[in-house]
Order: sequence, then C-alpha cells, then structure tokens
Amino acid sequence: MSIELTQFARIRLFPCSGRRNAIDGCSPKAFQQHLNEVTPVKVLEGYAPFCQLRVYRNWTRTRCTTVAITPDNAQLLKSAYEARTRDELPVLNRWFEGVSPPLASYLIVIVYDREQLQKEGESIAAEWGIVGCMATDLPEEVPMAPITMMRNALGVDEGGSGVPLDRDAYRRSVEFWSTHANWREAPP
Repeated sequence: MSIELTQFARIRLFPCSGRRNAIDGCSPKAFQQHLNEVTPVKVLEGYAPFCQLRVYRNWTRTRCTTVAITPDNAQLLKSAYEARTRDELPVLNRWFEGVSPPLASYLIVIVYDREQLQKEGESIAAEWGIVGCMATDLPEEVPMAPITMMRNALGVDEGGSGVPLDRDAYRRSVEFWSTHANWREAPP
C-alpha cells in the first residue's frame, strides 16, 4: 500500500507558520516516508468506504489535538467564523488558546483512496492520500467535528466528500465536542 501527502493536508499539517498544533519534529517528506515504511499499530474503518484511519505510535514531538474542557480552562475558549480555503464558506470554530496539551502517544492518519480524491479534485499517484491527522493519547478515533460532518453532507462543491449525514454519529460527535476543543497558540 502506498500513501501520499495531499496538498490539502500538507498546508494544514505542515504550515509555513510553524504553529505548535501542527505536526512537529518531522518534515513532510519524512512523515510520508515513515507512513510508507512502518506498519501501523492498527487500521480503523473510516466514516465511508473510501476512508481509513491508520494508527501509528507518535514518533514526532506532536502534541494532542484536543483538550477536555474543565472549569479551570473554560475561560480560555475562543471562537470565530473561519474557512479552511478561499472557496469554502466560513463556519463557526471553537478552540483553546493558552493551554499546553501533552505530547500525543498516537498519530491517527486519515487517508482517502485515490478515486475519492480524484472526485474532490486532487490527483495522486499513490493508492491512498493523507487528508488529515489526529494526535491523541489513545489509539482510538476522535469523533469528526459536527461541522465537518455537515460539510461532508453538503458535497464536494462545498468542500465536503458527499457522504450523507449519519444522525447517530452526529449525536456522538456533539457529545464529545461539547466537552472537548482543539487548541491553538495565542496570537503574538
């Protein structure tokens, strides 16, 4: 099985800004090479037949992606309407600023097959293309954010995959994301 870093994921996982909540301590080339040479701890089914979650022990300095919301850190939550690309409509996002999450134990690499990526306008030579990565303490999937599920249901034209909304999965997602948030560094 061959894996390739998509342009979409390269921008999000290895930003030029060098922010701390991206992949840390590994170049894009070395990241892709590691995924092609090391057998994952396990492979989880994704939310659709074209998606897999490949679980690797963290070999980088990447920190956990999500943090539990507690009475001690709730005041550090921020929110804003944002778009991932110029073509997408902005959606409401929520994140922490001013927290220092622990080093992740696992990197859960999200891959789509070549055919799905072609539908979404991204051509790759490999069988699988990296579209994202979750850094976690446990070798288990962090539920997809509710807004990502909705974007996917809206279709490729709106930045999604075209997979219909699964109401039960959406409810599980809301339950998790009601008590957790991603984090970012505070702006300078």
